[in-house]
Amino acid sequence: MAPVIRAALAEASAAPGYPTTAGTPALRASAAAALERRYGITGLTPDAVLPAIGTKELIAWLPTLLGLGGDDTVVVPELAYPTYDVGARLAGARVFRADSLTQLGPQTPALIYLNSPSNPTGRVLGVDHLRKVVGWARDRGVIVASDECYLGLGWDETPVSVLHPTVCGGDHTNLLAIHSLSKTSSLAGYRAGFVAGDPALVAELLAVRKHAGMMVPTPVQAAMVAALDDDAHERQQRERYQRRRRELLPALQQAGFTVDHSEAGLYLWATRGEPCRATVDWLARRGILVAPGEFYGPRGAEHVRIALTAPDERITAAAARLAQAG
Repeated sequence: MAPVIRAALAEASAAPGYPTTAGTPALRASAAAALERRYGITGLTPDAVLPAIGTKELIAWLPTLLGLGGDDTVVVPELAYPTYDVGARLAGARVFRADSLTQLGPQTPALIYLNSPSNPTGRVLGVDHLRKVVGWARDRGVIVASDECYLGLGWDETPVSVLHPTVCGGDHTNLLAIHSLSKTSSLAGYRAGFVAGDPALVAELLAVRKHAGMMVPTPVQAAMVAALDDDAHERQQRERYQRRRRELLPALQQAGFTVDHSEAGLYLWATRGEPCRATVDWLARRGILVAPGEFYGPRGAEHVRIALTAPDERITAAAARLAQAG
């Protein structure tokens, strides 16, 4: 973790009063500026940003906060982190897994989740695909929530936000982009995330979250400002993940794995062409722990998700064990 972030947390630690649910003006301004500076997202005003107690919390409660229920359908990616599904079920909404608009048929959902780069696959949705989804949703009054936690970690492709002008034409109506500092700034333990986009939707979320007590602690908000204002540590973090990927990817391929997608993000989506639990066992016998692909949906039955989040020395050790296995 960058020293500038820890210093900001410490300096703001004498904060006995309640934090603001909306976030401090400095935090909202820093988030909007960072999104423009790092990802080319223009037209965001501070009132279009809302901090969250980590993005997992936001995703889990978003359908409920939006007032969805039993008459509503929430679309989630076919391979996805389970929290999208869980959040829809908490609201009592129906869940539909789909990666393309044609799969939806005549139905009009209330909410569509996008995740690019994807967890677990590392797949990147192109500008044309995103533009098509946004246009389709806009014609039908559907909300699009784009989980962009890995947006700054493009390797073979450059991910683009749903809020980027090439995608939405500068109109953020019914669009929400969800961002986390867990990956770019190593703040997983701080529970530091935020959502940005349609000011009307953000205001609706804020109104409910105030009454639900969903407040990011003041010292954490100060740490978020430091992280969002400092691009140097974010670049260093990206370079760290890139080094690990360059070491682990060829080791997996030489050991007989096929790595699909994985053009961005923190994971390698790998297969040996066998049931994923058999691959989990094979790797575990070599001291390498991975996640079974079926955890993310039926289409992951023969894949495993391998993370780049372990320390450098463990990545090196894993690559060496794979070389011995190959």
